[in-house]
Amino acid sequence: MAGLMFPFLIAAAEVDSHYQAPGTRRMNERLQQWAKEFGDKNPYANSAALKSYVERIPQAATLAERIKLQHKLAEELLNAGRPEECLVAISNLSRMMQPPRPSVSSNTRRIVRLLEGLAWMRLGEQENCLQHHNPDSCLLPIRGGGQHVEKRGSTNAEAVFAQLARQRTNDLGARWLFNVAAMTLGKYPGHVPHDLLIPPKVFESDYALPKFPEIAAQVGLAVNDLAGGVVAEDFDGDGLLDVLLSTWNATGQCHYFKNTGNGQFEERTTQAGLLGVTGGLNVLQTDYNNDGWPDLYFVRGAWLGELGRLPDSLLKNNGDGTFADVTEEAGLLSFHPALSAVWFDANNDGWIDLFVGNETIDAQQPHPCELFLNDGQGRFRECAAEAGIAITAFVRGVTAGDFDNDGWPDLYVSCLGEDNMLLRNEGRASKSGGAGVRFQVAPYAAQVMKPSLSFPAWFWDFDNDGWLDIFACGYGADLSTFSAGGLGHSTLTEVTAAKLGLPNKAETARLYRNRRDGSFNDVSSQLRVDRPLLGMGANFGDLDNDGFLDFYVGTGAPYFGSLLPNEMFRNNAGRQFQDVTTAGGFGHLQKGHGVAFADLNNDGQQDVLLNVGGAFTGDNYFDALFANPGNANRWLCLKLVGKESNHAAIGTRIKVVASTKGKPREIHRVVGSGGSFGSSPLRQEIGLGNADKVERVEVWWPVTGKTNVVANLELDRFYEFAEGDKEARALTPRRFGWPGVAVSTTTQ
Repeated sequence: MAGLMFPFLIAAAEVDSHYQAPGTRRMNERLQQWAKEFGDKNPYANSAALKSYVERIPQAATLAERIKLQHKLAEELLNAGRPEECLVAISNLSRMMQPPRPSVSSNTRRIVRLLEGLAWMRLGEQENCLQHHNPDSCLLPIRGGGQHVEKRGSTNAEAVFAQLARQRTNDLGARWLFNVAAMTLGKYPGHVPHDLLIPPKVFESDYALPKFPEIAAQVGLAVNDLAGGVVAEDFDGDGLLDVLLSTWNATGQCHYFKNTGNGQFEERTTQAGLLGVTGGLNVLQTDYNNDGWPDLYFVRGAWLGELGRLPDSLLKNNGDGTFADVTEEAGLLSFHPALSAVWFDANNDGWIDLFVGNETIDAQQPHPCELFLNDGQGRFRECAAEAGIAITAFVRGVTAGDFDNDGWPDLYVSCLGEDNMLLRNEGRASKSGGAGVRFQVAPYAAQVMKPSLSFPAWFWDFDNDGWLDIFACGYGADLSTFSAGGLGHSTLTEVTAAKLGLPNKAETARLYRNRRDGSFNDVSSQLRVDRPLLGMGANFGDLDNDGFLDFYVGTGAPYFGSLLPNEMFRNNAGRQFQDVTTAGGFGHLQKGHGVAFADLNNDGQQDVLLNVGGAFTGDNYFDALFANPGNANRWLCLKLVGKESNHAAIGTRIKVVASTKGKPREIHRVVGSGGSFGSSPLRQEIGLGNADKVERVEVWWPVTGKTNVVANLELDRFYEFAEGDKEARALTPRRFGWPGVAVSTTTQ
């Protein structure tokens, strides 16, 4: 299998034999030293824990202690990706618990039985979805090639989950897993008992979107690894979007792929000087030094508490196909656990700045968020406290956008277990001391504080009115469940209850519409996004080029049973969101994280990248690419170049006025990489619906506040437009088809 299944350290000799910048070498040494000192303490890495339990079980003083240790051993074997050994451990455990054992509760016996079912399920995934991976593998509802040839795993899992579901009828999690097992065996729905059936209507889409075939393996992007980030960007300036995939494993290698322009991606990790660049549950691109070459920023340390004091990395694009770690020389070296960051020009000086959302779990050991201001000379200065945003919270997502259209980019901070925060940028005119910028809690911030368990979040203009709205994705069940160490089987039960229309405690997503006066209106229910999505990664784009932004949520949790579909929602002209998960073939059951919408083959249609995998060392899976089959809607792609504003044009606003038979409409975009987790390209790929003419494009630049108006642009073309210019320059990047994907020209 391609990719990495377990943590590893890169041998010094291997690193020495390839190009590496001095800064990259120093950072790699830091990461390897961390792994040496703290790797065995990582709760998601299993080798040390396994060794401990094996040694402690024979020394247990009582049967009760031995049972407890044996159960822990079985759990760790599953987490390590060794389900057959887990089943042997469970068999030994079952003998220890045979009646009469008054010290073993019925609930403990049930938990062990559930673990057995999960071990069989994972064995089935390994023997089929991983060892014989194909485009249908793990796509809900499972059909065709997704059904298992090696049946022992799912057959035994089906029996276990059926027993558990019948023993306790309110255990909807067991019922859900039983139906998944039945699908892999080709029994769903006709041969599923009525009392256990998840009705087929639960999986029906609201709209007949054409299927997007999953083709990562065919094009060379099927990295088999744990959860991580994804970036789609033209790193070498040839007009073709390249791909960077990361893994959250601190010693797991990132993968850099060059788009060859013929339907294939060629791995160039070593040639790019990225060998040994490891970790990063989140990665995003920028152009921090305004040289025209997109750089990379890796965010590290998430979910590890005090163990997560890992440095993030800024990797400078050298413009020759290589990257160099410049974290230390740029003044960005910091040691805080973090999951999210956002690049934005906080003080509108034309140089892009960085806000990092750090994780504080224990108030006695705070890790305040950081704001790094760019001095324009290649260095950054941390000034979050001066700017009023040294937030201490368990931050999950951060996003920047000018929600009040005053010319200054604001921040929205998504937190797990406490209120989210909307922070208004008061601009340079404020009394902000040395920072040169100051943020305050927005006057109507209380309107956008929920959900209580929040994860991905973003600013976007979902209704095309020229004002940024806010989306915040819920995660988990209720707060008490999360605090008690939830996000396991109970959360699966709550989410399943929601899908069945039953009462539940699952946290739901929120959509806040901008009222254009600084306040927001919660339209989650009205627009049908008030549902539990269990989102870890998410991003937005335009699946059908109708001009309205859709979104995709990568779902899951560390728990091996959280086999819930990643979910796609189509924006129906700003009136409501339609679930198109199964119609489009997006319902991947494995855990999803980084998401990017990107026109990877330059045909004007956005494809969808999904970084797939879990947290534990044995919860690996292949990353996915969903190829857009196309439609007849028109489009425009704009690459903006800032001069006085930052070169990447991040934060620049675009208004396209297109017309159909003389009737005009407006389509609004803001330059950025999209949602909190996963980075779409900075060039703006804009759907125009059934337009027959582009009347004009208006581009507002953040530093000067000036608007350039461009006319005479043709439909279905690529253009580059520089700040202050009067005309756009037509581009002709190489275009190609996807292997085995038939092109549709149907207007949806």
